[in-house]
Amino acid sequence: MTLLALQGVAKSYGEGAARTSVLRDINLELREGEFVAIVGFSGSGKTTLISAIAGLIEPDAGTITKNGAPIRGPGPDRGVVFQSYSLMPWLTVQGNVALAVNQVFAAWPKEKRAAQVRKYVEMVGLGPAAEKRPAELSGGMRQRVAVARALAASPDILLLDEPLSALDALTRANLQDEILRIWEQDRKTVILITNDVDEGLLMADRVIPLKPGPGATFGPEFAIDLPRPRLRTEMNHDPEFKRLRSEITQYLLGVGGSAAATAATIKLPPVRPNTSIDWKLDTTALKPAPVPEGRERYLEFTQLSKVYPTPRGPVAVVEDFNLKVRQGEFISVIGHSGCGKSTVLSMCAGLNSISGGGIILDGKEIDGAGPDRAVVFQAPSLFPWLTAFENVYLGVASVYPHAEQSERDDIVEYYLTRVGLADAMHKKASELSNGMKQRVGIARAFALSPKLLLLDEPFGMLDSLTRWELQEVLMEVWDRTKLTAIMITHDVDEAILLADRVVMMTNGPRARVGKVVGIDIPRPRTRKGLLEHPDYYDYRESVIGFLAACDRH
Repeated sequence: MTLLALQGVAKSYGEGAARTSVLRDINLELREGEFVAIVGFSGSGKTTLISAIAGLIEPDAGTITKNGAPIRGPGPDRGVVFQSYSLMPWLTVQGNVALAVNQVFAAWPKEKRAAQVRKYVEMVGLGPAAEKRPAELSGGMRQRVAVARALAASPDILLLDEPLSALDALTRANLQDEILRIWEQDRKTVILITNDVDEGLLMADRVIPLKPGPGATFGPEFAIDLPRPRLRTEMNHDPEFKRLRSEITQYLLGVGGSAAATAATIKLPPVRPNTSIDWKLDTTALKPAPVPEGRERYLEFTQLSKVYPTPRGPVAVVEDFNLKVRQGEFISVIGHSGCGKSTVLSMCAGLNSISGGGIILDGKEIDGAGPDRAVVFQAPSLFPWLTAFENVYLGVASVYPHAEQSERDDIVEYYLTRVGLADAMHKKASELSNGMKQRVGIARAFALSPKLLLLDEPFGMLDSLTRWELQEVLMEVWDRTKLTAIMITHDVDEAILLADRVVMMTNGPRARVGKVVGIDIPRPRTRKGLLEHPDYYDYRESVIGFLAACDRH
């Protein structure tokens, strides 16, 4: 039986010449109890679609009906969970959920309403935190409150608009399991908006791609006939999962187009950066750049530890961390949230003091920040009033004081062009999208020609398509420079795609290197080639298996 039907739905914003088509000719039918995932990328109109189904906006054309009756506005029969939590900060967990229950079931006796609140607070595993306020909760716990609040209103349809995209991998996996458990129990009809193909395959009966706009419309449907329950480690061995994953990913790559960096017409001048305060500004010593030697122990972590004081005594976040990195090697570091990955990276950058052990880079001990190490964070930290060119130039001017003005300009232009910003380099940072800002951050890091490039989840806040594109940009520029690089990530596929070795950390406290896997896949690499490589799923199984074992302990 059809519960929800969309026929010829279209929506535009703006007036006259500035009018932009967001959705066009959207057609969809949902059966009662069905779980559908709509996969798309930022700007493709996903939130507009959810808002129209929820009755928060009206389409310009077409119809949206539920049980044959047109949807004219919002109602408690459609529960919505957005990416942001929208909780009342002064209310407890129980109080936030009670807001919905008291509104929808005002005619119920007080005891019955209280029982409804308790049922769903406990259903999402927040019974022990029922009296806590949002400020006392983690991001994952806040999102559980939002899910409980939506479910407590007993909606016929649950609308999930990327509710897990801002969470770390472990919290995301746990909440995926919670939502599936609740769905199996109550069999609500669910529409999940996501940019994660694996999330759609794990959770849904159907995966429907939404083509990027303007005028976004649905692509072909993919029926997910994988048996339930779907266990992540077992799915990794399922031929049907691999086939579907490859087909959906390649379809999305195809409709998304390629944002690979354009060929740079500017050539890098033959000048080395002054990345050490010990160097004298002798231009003859700084030109030309030497060829990397590929030394085996270029970067070395020895018995590294970090201890933080707490009211209950000192806590060792990282202990006895040991790793040797070859010059020109790309290392991915992966592990669950709180395992100390970023702590290791910040000590390596000289931004956090070392409690014990040491870090040696190119024969010198790291004892503070320096221009020989460039860091790219999740947020690129640009000056919003400066252009992309000026943001990169600030760093270039500091490490190339001996170069000619034209040489410094060429270095900035070369790397901004390499990351695909040839046409936007003179726009202010405030005018750039998040993906473009991160490209500026990457260009700035490479333009410094550091001895060590440190990347702290640089793509963690971006949608999948932008992340895939910037991974290709990063690989292309790294392949030309062969900088020694360490990247922190939660994404197993990203770790395998980019790295020569994947370093897995144990859970904290006292986190250390738990396992190292060498990735013997030829370069240059592409996502399509990765999916087709005969060893790819073995590498994936090794990393996922390690993370799953950590989760159980």
